[in-house]
Amino acid sequence: MLTIDPLISLLLIVDFQSRLMPAIDQGAAAVKNARRLIDMADLVGIPTIFTEQNAKGLGATVAELPTDKARLIHKMTFDAARAPEFLETVPADRHVVVAGCEAHVCVQQTVLGLLNARRKVYVARDALGSRRTEDKETAIRRMERHGAEIVTTEMVVFEWLETAEHPRFREAIALIK
Repeated sequence: MLTIDPLISLLLIVDFQSRLMPAIDQGAAAVKNARRLIDMADLVGIPTIFTEQNAKGLGATVAELPTDKARLIHKMTFDAARAPEFLETVPADRHVVVAGCEAHVCVQQTVLGLLNARRKVYVARDALGSRRTEDKETAIRRMERHGAEIVTTEMVVFEWLETAEHPRFREAIALIK
């Protein structure tokens, strides 16, 4: 299947942390789109995993992104796939939709780790952040070159819906307007 299958999807939110976000170029837009993905995943029953990199130093996940309904994994490795329990939470058959910061560090290394572990990965480019645009764009190209699908938040929403007859269609459309 070439589209994102909502029946086997998982949303991964990487390191949107309070002390990091003020330095992120267009960080508010990345947070807004990550929130849309979280709300959509909640709407259609897709599990969400958050990671926090060195939370003592970088703070907790920003308040705009609720972690209360999700699994939260603390890590010190940039690549979450190297964190002890991480890959156990991402079954091999899952379509993993990824959003996060920084695109060229933790997001990229985690995506490459997931690809190396034979997971299917979709990177939501409009829900990524880096301090510099050049770093973000270079990371996107590298992740794509290694097999990640590059998508947008709206693409994910419509692929998770699959049809205009979905019972949550109107609620989902309200998320992207």
